[in-house]
Amino acid sequence: MALERLFLRLVVLAVATATALLLPAPAQAQAESGWQLCNRTSYIIEAAVGHAEGAGIQVEGWTKLAPGTCEVALPGPLVPGTHYLYGRGSDAHQGGGREWGGRYELCVDPTGGFALESPPDCASMGLEAQGFRPVKIDRADSWTNNFTEIENWSLDNARNAGLQRLLDEAGIVSGTIDGHIGSRTRAAINDFLKLKGLPADTSDADLIDYLEQAADERSRAVGFTLCNRTKQRVWSAIARRSTDGWESRGWWRIEAGGCARVIDRPLRGSEHFVYAELEEPGGIRTLSRASEAFCVGRSKFAISGRDKCEEGSYRTALFARTPAPTERKLVYEFFERDFTQAPQ
Repeated sequence: MALERLFLRLVVLAVATATALLLPAPAQAQAESGWQLCNRTSYIIEAAVGHAEGAGIQVEGWTKLAPGTCEVALPGPLVPGTHYLYGRGSDAHQGGGREWGGRYELCVDPTGGFALESPPDCASMGLEAQGFRPVKIDRADSWTNNFTEIENWSLDNARNAGLQRLLDEAGIVSGTIDGHIGSRTRAAINDFLKLKGLPADTSDADLIDYLEQAADERSRAVGFTLCNRTKQRVWSAIARRSTDGWESRGWWRIEAGGCARVIDRPLRGSEHFVYAELEEPGGIRTLSRASEAFCVGRSKFAISGRDKCEEGSYRTALFARTPAPTERKLVYEFFERDFTQAPQ
């Protein structure tokens, strides 16, 4: 299981999503004093940075980056050397949490802004461990890093693509996310402004804020959320019947006291299942009242079908049935009592 966890860490945090990258900015973009972060993605990103402070590492967050914008996350002068960078997508976005990071674990406060010296044990301090990417900074005046997607948007295209994504997620219009504002996108923006009673000359920055709020409210009213009420880290997966048959998906890492929204659209059907592994120093504990067999992978997975798992290079795991969703929404909580006894 340790090898599975290591491989998953490499996939999820080094690559973040299938298309997410962290790149140094071209020299002409390095103008602001300090460490500047630029968001060339269609997602709203919250960033945290780390830097050496005495014998430890000072971690600060969250710097909010709207699509197509740049912000200074660490004012100058900079101390040349190794710094650390992590980004997470806004909760308003659909499709599960997105991360931009690496393998160097530091503590963050997931609930709000913070500045702290990362302790060796995050959970005991009510904090959450996240994988940061080391960044070698060799200038004292300024440095810039870009958050990017596979599309490699310019800042202008990223802003446009971000507006298109949020219009979709807020339920205003569903269309192509191509980074170009055409007649359909303009009409959708006008519809949203009228719906909210906002002036026609609302700035792009304010428009993105309003759309994020609308998308977040919409997503919280539906979907599937898993919450970890134990004192240890939990790795979780879900299974359900889709339009194409049975499917299973994972993994979601949920720190002690944390939650993960694993489906952010209205739930269809009444049969949903969960799987979880509770990490303890002595070994792994699984759900004790689990009897439904589904396939799970060694790294992040989405598997169609639930039979002959080993023939597909997967393994079979026993999932527990959840209660039926209420009003297209389901929240499932993992407690210590739900797991098998700790290994002797």
